[in-house]
Amino acid sequence: MTERNLNFSDINAYISEQSSKDTLRFITCGSVDDGKSTLIGRLLYESKMIFDDQLSALCKDSSKFGTQGTDIDFALLVDGLSAEREQGITIDVAYRFFSTDKRKFIVADTPGHEQYTRNMATGVSTASLAIIIIDARKGILEQTRRHAFIASLLGIKQVVLAINKLDLVEYSEDIFNKIASGFDLLQKEHLYFTHVQAIPLSALKGDNIVEKSDKTPWYRGPTLIKWLETVEIEGHVDRPLRLPIQYVLRPNLDYRGYAGRIAAGSIFPGQRVKILPSGVSTLIKEITTMDGPIKKSEEGSSVLITLVDEVDASRGDMIVESERPAEISDQFRAMIVWMNEQEMIPNRSYIMKVESGLINIKILKPRYKININNYERLPADVLELNDIGSCNIALDRKIPFDSYNENKTTGSFILIDRETNATVGAGIIRYALRRASNIHWQTLDVSKQSRANIKLQTPCILWFTGLSGSGKSTIANIVEKKLHANLRHTMLLDGDNVRHGLNRDLGFTDQDRVENVRRITEVSKLLVEAGLITLVSFISPFAAERNTARQTLAKGEFIEIFVKTSLVEAEKRDTKGLYAKARSGKLKNFTGIDSPYEEPANPEIILDTEKFSAEECAEKILSYLAEKGYV
Repeated sequence: MTERNLNFSDINAYISEQSSKDTLRFITCGSVDDGKSTLIGRLLYESKMIFDDQLSALCKDSSKFGTQGTDIDFALLVDGLSAEREQGITIDVAYRFFSTDKRKFIVADTPGHEQYTRNMATGVSTASLAIIIIDARKGILEQTRRHAFIASLLGIKQVVLAINKLDLVEYSEDIFNKIASGFDLLQKEHLYFTHVQAIPLSALKGDNIVEKSDKTPWYRGPTLIKWLETVEIEGHVDRPLRLPIQYVLRPNLDYRGYAGRIAAGSIFPGQRVKILPSGVSTLIKEITTMDGPIKKSEEGSSVLITLVDEVDASRGDMIVESERPAEISDQFRAMIVWMNEQEMIPNRSYIMKVESGLINIKILKPRYKININNYERLPADVLELNDIGSCNIALDRKIPFDSYNENKTTGSFILIDRETNATVGAGIIRYALRRASNIHWQTLDVSKQSRANIKLQTPCILWFTGLSGSGKSTIANIVEKKLHANLRHTMLLDGDNVRHGLNRDLGFTDQDRVENVRRITEVSKLLVEAGLITLVSFISPFAAERNTARQTLAKGEFIEIFVKTSLVEAEKRDTKGLYAKARSGKLKNFTGIDSPYEEPANPEIILDTEKFSAEECAEKILSYLAEKGYV
C-alpha cells in the first residue's frame, strides 16, 4: 500500500474521491486471545488512519495497559471499554473505519469469549466477509468452530483464515498447512463458504499484513490488505421490492404517508405494488426523502411514500413488488442462536422483533441442536446459552417474509423476553411450514355470546394461583358450589386432577410446567367459548405463562386470583408431607423450595388466607363477580 500526499485545499475533490470508492464490511472473529483486536489495530496503523495525538496516547496506554512490553499494543486501539483494557479481552462489538487507495472498510471486532457469542452474531449479521483468526499455537478450537458455523449460518460466503502468531511458532509452514487443511475439511463437510483464503500472519510484527514477509518464503498468496482490496463484494442483486411500513404519517385528512426503510429492491412513482398481508394492489404516487420528492429510491434508503388509492395499510404491513410478492405465514422452521443465561422453554410466549414490528411467538420443542465440536445434530429439550438449534415457531398472526437465504433483512428476527424485555435470542427463517397455509378457522353459526346468553351469565376464567398448600383448591371448590347452587354453569379444573389425565405425561421441570399451563389455557379457552364460568386451580408459578393465558382471552375474561400465603404457613398446612420431601431432596423441582414462584404483579383479586377463612375468601370472589356483572 502506498502513502499518498493529499492536497487538503481541495476538499471537494477529496470527498468526491472517497465517495467513489466501494465499501467492504467485514468481521473479525475467533477464540479468546487469537489476536483479533491486535490485527485491527495493525490495519488502522498501516493504513495511516491514526492521528499523531492518537499514536501518542496509544504509546502511553501501551506502557500502562499493554501486554507487549515496550512495543506498541495495537489491540488498545480497538478495546475501548475500561473492563476490556484491564482484562485484555474484547467484550463489546467494536466498529472501526479505515481506507486504502482502492477501497473503504468497516470492520467489526467481536468478542472471543463464549459468553459474548451473541455480540458476535450481531456483528456478522451486517458483514459481507469474515476474517476467522486462529492462534497458530492452539489450532482450531471450539469457539473457532462456533464462530465459523454462525458466520456460515448467517450467510457469509467469503472468508479469510488468518493463521496468526506465526512468529511464536518460528513461522512453521507445517503448522500453517495443518491448520489450513483442518479448516478445509470442516468447510467441505459442514460449512457453506464459497471461498476460504488462508494467510499466515503475525499481526503484532506486521508479517503479511501489507507487505510480503521474508519470514514466510513458502507462502505465495496475497497479503491481507491485498486480498481485502481485491476480493469481489457481493453487490445488490435484482431483488424484488420489500418496504416494511414502520410509521403512518397523517398530518391532516387529505394526506396519508407511509414511512420505512427499503429492505430490498427499488421503488419509483407509478410502480404497481401490493400491501401484505392483505394483498391489496395499488400504485406508488410519490416518494419523498429529507431532500424532497425523488424519482427513484434504492435498497437501504429511508423514504416516505404515498399511494394512488386509499388502502388499509398500517405499521407492521409490508409494501412489496406486485409481480414478485413476499410469502405470508404464521408458522416457520427456523434456526435460533440462544443468547440468554436462562434457558429457552418450549411453548413459552416470547416477543419476535422483525422489520415490520413486534409479534407474539411460541417456540416449540427444538428439533435438534448443533454439537459445535463436530457439528452433529443432537436431541434437545431446550436451548441453553450459546446453543444453536433448529425449531418450529408459531406466531399469533401471519407476517410477510422471505427465507433468510433470499433476504437477510426480511428473513431474520430477534427474540425478546416478555417479562424482562431482554434480548434472549436471534434467528433466521428457513421456510414456512406447509400446514400453516392449509389450516383455517372454520366459521361457526353459534357464537360464544349466544351460548352465554341462554345461561344468563358472562363467561370468564377464575385463575387461582399460589403456593402448594395456600388453599387454592379449597376456595375454588367453595366458589363453584355456591355458583352451582345459584344455577350458574361452571367447570372446575384442578391441577392434581388434570395431571391424572390430560397432563399425565408431564413432570415438574420448568418446561413441563410451561406446557402444563399451555394445555390448561387452551382447554379453559374452549370452556369459555362454551359460555361457562371456568375455575382454574393451578400453582402456575411463572408470570409469563399466566400473562400469556390472559392475552389468549378477550378483555375482562381472565380474572387472576392470587391466593397469598407465606411459605412458612404453607409448610405448616402440608398434610401430604410434600415440603418435607422437597427439603430432604426426595422431591425435585418443588415450587417454593428448589423451583421459583413468581407472585402476580397486578391480580384482580388477592386472598390472604392467613387472615381470612376459605369461606370468607370465597365470598369475596362472589362479590367481585356480582359487582362486575358476571353473574
